[in-house]
Amino acid sequence: MPISREEVAHIALLARVGMTEEDLERFQGQLSDILEQFQVLQQVDTTDVPPTAQSIDLENVMALDKARPSWPGEDILLNAPDKEEGQFKTRPVLEF
Repeated sequence: MPISREEVAHIALLARVGMTEEDLERFQGQLSDILEQFQVLQQVDTTDVPPTAQSIDLENVMALDKARPSWPGEDILLNAPDKEEGQFKTRPVLEF
């Protein structure tokens, strides 16, 4: 199903996309090719295929949370450029 130049210009107008004559010609061919591919897909028998929003089942692929001991605070602060009272010391972000 070829798409007309006027239809391409209308789509460009709706999308607020400026196009030159060369663009209109190129996209006319590309959009016509895309519509032909959809016509091929419409020939596929989908009577036994239930409607779905997801083509594959979703599953959580993350590992389970397990309680475990944390690193000792002293080890964490070993490479800190500045520390105070067992915490990282940084410059103030907001000064009042």
